Amino acid sequence: MKTKNVLMLILTAFIWGTAFVAQSMGMDYLGPFTFNGVRSLIGGIALLPCIALLNKINGTSGKAKESKRDLITGGIACGVLLFTASSLQQVGIQYTTAGKAGFITAFYIVIVPVLGIFLKKKIGWKIWIAVVLALSGLYFLCMTEKFSAGKGDILIFLCALVFSVHILVIDYFSPKVDGVKMSCIQFFVCGFVSLPFMFVLETPRTGDMLDGIWPLLYAGVLSCGVAYTLQIVGQKNINPAVASLILSLESCFSVLAGWLVLGERLTVRESAGCVLMFAAIILAQLPDKRIRNDRRRNKDEVCSTESF
Repeated sequence: MKTKNVLMLILTAFIWGTAFVAQSMGMDYLGPFTFNGVRSLIGGIALLPCIALLNKINGTSGKAKESKRDLITGGIACGVLLFTASSLQQVGIQYTTAGKAGFITAFYIVIVPVLGIFLKKKIGWKIWIAVVLALSGLYFLCMTEKFSAGKGDILIFLCALVFSVHILVIDYFSPKVDGVKMSCIQFFVCGFVSLPFMFVLETPRTGDMLDGIWPLLYAGVLSCGVAYTLQIVGQKNINPAVASLILSLESCFSVLAGWLVLGERLTVRESAGCVLMFAAIILAQLPDKRIRNDRRRNKDEVCSTESF
């Protein structure tokens, strides 16, 4: 597991967590489909100059038809899943509390390993222990009222399920394609799919968009353009169950951002939740004994070869 990839995913979780303030402010001006659609289009547009620059630096080497097909297929699949998950979350949170919504959304850290079993992904015992620790942390962090299932809870759970599939789809396509390009396609697909819902179910106004321009830019450029691209690039060669655990740090960062930016205070219960979450991430990153032995054996073989 590469440290660079882990740091990318942690930075992704940090941006998503701190974007909570921007998303809350944005909803004061725009409906959920309008906000998600516009910010996705902003994210896609923000990546276009990045792609042009990378092409200029790396040169335009001919891609195989299979790679282009994978790029388009992966981008469309991720875009549709992102639209579905984001819309379910935005609509569902209107019918439930923020604490319950945060806990249920982060339930993807359990769903991903379970789905991974059906996809023949090997899940070690440490990952399962880390999942239990992370769930416990999320409970202390987010759950502040009696748990009961309602309309909003069901919608948020469906959101977590779709986000789980989104993570697994990225795990499948990211080693095969250019992550930045797939991320760009993903945002344009999400934005264009949002348009009919935006005009039919809501009344988008240019004045409202201008009033909420700063939350839109933050959510579009950073949360979409930067963070989702870091997710796609960072997930390469990382077990999706581990990736989902790292990304679940979003809950910790959102609480910390609320404390620093909005002046909200962390209770002892919430602080304990953060500690459990970080413990889960550290446990998930520790290499297995078999992997450590393989690394030591490979190092010894290299040393013995150099001695000749």
